[in-house]
Amino acid sequence: MIIKSTQKFIRTSPRKLRLLVKSVIGLSPTEAITRLKFAPKRSAHLISKVIKTTISDAKNNFKLDPDSLTLHSIQIQVGPTLKRGRAVSRGRSHQIKKRMSHIHVTLESKQTK
Repeated sequence: MIIKSTQKFIRTSPRKLRLLVKSVIGLSPTEAITRLKFAPKRSAHLISKVIKTTISDAKNNFKLDPDSLTLHSIQIQVGPTLKRGRAVSRGRSHQIKKRMSHIHVTLESKQTK
């Protein structure tokens, strides 16, 4: 059984999130949360929250044991970009792009319901 969870419109660039996702691919969800807890980046907390949400969905909605779950995939997708400007000399402005991203976590269960 596959359990999915999504967090959208996170105000962090996808590039920063993908760096952390590479470090937890292939681990069990509890090991991934433990590793992200000690990662020195702000986005580690955001990724671990989505993993915890997916685990609780599996436990409460599908009555699955959290120890029987494995990380199937974590996808980071590009969200909308806020475009802002910063005033510079000679009456001009430089564009500042504030990027957003979407996190999709998929867990797979070893046991059948």
